[in-house]
Amino acid sequence: MAAPKKIGVIGAGTMGSGIAQKVAQSGLPVVLMDIGEAQVAAGIERIRAMLEEGVKRRIFREGEPQRVLDLITPTTQVAELKECELVVEAVFEDLQVKQSLFADVEQHVSADTVLATNTSSFTIEDVASKSNSPERYVGLHYFFHPAKNRLLEVIPGAQTAPWAHSAAWSFAEATGKTPIYSADAPGFVVNRFFVPWLNESVRLLEEGVADLLTIEETAKTLFGIGMGPFELMNVTGVPIAQHACEGLAQKLGSFYSPCDCLKKQVASKENWDLSGEASGKGAAEVEKRLLGVVITVAASLVDEGVSSLEDTDLGAKIGLRWPIGPFGLANKKGIAQAIDAAVEVAQKYSLTLPELLASRRKTAEPFALKAVHLEVKEGIGWITMNRPDALNALDPDTVDSLAVAFDQAAGDAQVKGIVLQGRGKAFVAGADIKFFVKAIKEQDIDRIVSFTRTGQELLLRIDQCAKPVVARLNGMALGGGAELALACDAIVADESAVLGFPETGIGIYPGLGGTQRLAKRCGVAVARYLVLTGDIVPAGKAAALGLVDRVVKTGTSAEAIEQLLAEGQVESGLGAGALAQPTAKKQQLESLFTDENTAAIIDGSFKSADEGEQKTAKKVSYKAPIAVQLAHELINQSVDTPIERGIELELGSLPKIFSTEDALAGLSSVGKGRPQFKGR
Repeated sequence: MAAPKKIGVIGAGTMGSGIAQKVAQSGLPVVLMDIGEAQVAAGIERIRAMLEEGVKRRIFREGEPQRVLDLITPTTQVAELKECELVVEAVFEDLQVKQSLFADVEQHVSADTVLATNTSSFTIEDVASKSNSPERYVGLHYFFHPAKNRLLEVIPGAQTAPWAHSAAWSFAEATGKTPIYSADAPGFVVNRFFVPWLNESVRLLEEGVADLLTIEETAKTLFGIGMGPFELMNVTGVPIAQHACEGLAQKLGSFYSPCDCLKKQVASKENWDLSGEASGKGAAEVEKRLLGVVITVAASLVDEGVSSLEDTDLGAKIGLRWPIGPFGLANKKGIAQAIDAAVEVAQKYSLTLPELLASRRKTAEPFALKAVHLEVKEGIGWITMNRPDALNALDPDTVDSLAVAFDQAAGDAQVKGIVLQGRGKAFVAGADIKFFVKAIKEQDIDRIVSFTRTGQELLLRIDQCAKPVVARLNGMALGGGAELALACDAIVADESAVLGFPETGIGIYPGLGGTQRLAKRCGVAVARYLVLTGDIVPAGKAAALGLVDRVVKTGTSAEAIEQLLAEGQVESGLGAGALAQPTAKKQQLESLFTDENTAAIIDGSFKSADEGEQKTAKKVSYKAPIAVQLAHELINQSVDTPIERGIELELGSLPKIFSTEDALAGLSSVGKGRPQFKGR
């Protein structure tokens, strides 16, 4: 279902104003409501201050704050919500207040308006229990700060209709969030294991297992985080930890109850004292207990069907900004060690060891975390790249997982069409740079060639698949991601998506068919422009260049693809018609990137009275010279070369390009500034 087009947010406090800000930043009109003019004004001012701070930090351009604020309608009247297609409630945690509020809202909005609660204390079923239309209620649990944190737990209640859940999910994606599914259970996903992690840290202090700073430092080291549990409680508010524990304990039992030490700290109205130095005594026991608590609760979530392995880990990595999730950490530390820690926790607190762990006690089999997920719905195989924390970058495991999913969909008689999409804000942001750098430093270029050949073979199967394959660009598609899209029969992009081939700017060239399929699809001039300049282009411009077939409003691409496949339009070859539809942008590039001009651009002798052309040529001069030359040669060879031969040409030059000093310098520079290339 398409994402709602107009949003209402009730509550102009920190969470509500942050939600409204994020919605407006995504280009959607939003009505921000609170009970009084002062509260609404304070919410608007809070948004303004955050946006202006963003300008100072160069996150936003000048003028962006006003554009966002212009999309927000402040009000104290519920009637102003009448045209909203989704309304999010973000008021204080009082069940009767929420129920009364929604009863009022229902009188003013249409019957198909989705009603969402940001509650962290109540179930969705509880919130909807007084309503005559519980089927349209859903949970949207935001994390602090909602304008910055990308995680959004999407929770259907027991009676939530599929259409309402789908609309909420599409809304999450359209506003730049990474949604994860949670069943309607206490604590949902992240708080279910995060709150006990905090509580157990205090219990360790209460029991005298270790001093506060030893617990703090051990937690930081074990989980790879910058702030330990005590500093986090100081930042977010120590009373919040007690309140969260009490809420979980009411529904789940005494294990979740706040320990006496935590209650005493709250009563003192003081923060935890972080002064002094850690003794280190008891650190091993601290590590075992914290690992045991987190993996026990996380495994319980999966056993109960509240969340999946992958979404539980994503919740930790995106919502809490942990570099590794509970199951990834268990794999890293060793399954046997993690299970032993969980067994001790279960015995200490009289808990039942989750079946997910009990079944591994003999085998110590690692948790299989899927990098790619296949779901078949109504004859369409939806293949999702599932590494949003890594922007779905292609590493060997991801490519292998994608191959398994694609081959399964291609061989399924029930699947009539296949869609490739990414989770989070990227379709695929390219190949995994760390993999390349590691292989170069270990002087194992053969590993890079082998990995690339595996990818090329997969893309060739996608290219030649008898079933229509569509790339759904619901985020950035860079490098290998853009090349993956090129292997599909059609490319449908959200208007907020961007595409590009930045490889020559990091010392290499597109090696997954980019120098071959791009020229065949868009023409040599466009291929030269995109590859040699490395320009990242918005979806609209990509469509004008023949690179994208359809551009649709953000949040509607899934629905658009379903329609295209149902009408059989993809099979008719949307992409094949790109060259037959010249546009002004393409014609300009064809005039600039002629054989003669391109040679001059590459050797630095190009001159033009046109400022735009000179600026474009200047961009090429910043790229790695060897990479530019090889890419140009490969693009030229693509014209009359079958794709099978073309990819062999690309593969053949990989040892040369990855052996250059520029490749290591360029790949190592990612995220650190423009590299200095030497042409060696």
